[in-house]
Amino acid sequence: MDIMEIIDMMEETIDKATSIPLTGKILIDKEDLLDYIQEMRLVYPDELKEAKWVKEERQRILSEAENRAETMQKNAEEKIVQMINEHEITRQAYEQANEMVNNAQTKAMEIKSDCDQYADDILGDVERRLEMLLNKVRDDRAYYRK
Repeated sequence: MDIMEIIDMMEETIDKATSIPLTGKILIDKEDLLDYIQEMRLVYPDELKEAKWVKEERQRILSEAENRAETMQKNAEEKIVQMINEHEITRQAYEQANEMVNNAQTKAMEIKSDCDQYADDILGDVERRLEMLLNKVRDDRAYYRK
């Protein structure tokens, strides 16, 4: 169960709670609410683990992209050395090597950008969920202080 499911369950409990006439207030079983909060505390570390995994996965993908770029660059350099004997072949080799390096760099930038966006999306979702949870807890605390 994730935090959003627990929040949904809390909302359902609030919606089904007995209302106090003319006050706009409701009666909620304290133990139910405390159980939901405890569940959120248990799930919270999983959300952090997921965010950590996303960060590690992003770093792995970036490293892989860098390794691919280096491999492509080394391959291009090897081609240049093989074709150095003849001027036209040398010119073509430089063109191809530069194109390969540019392509590798472009691909690496695309992969990095995609990874950054993916990590940002996941972290943004975790942040949004945590903010919703925090707001709900604040609202509930404010309600019980009345």
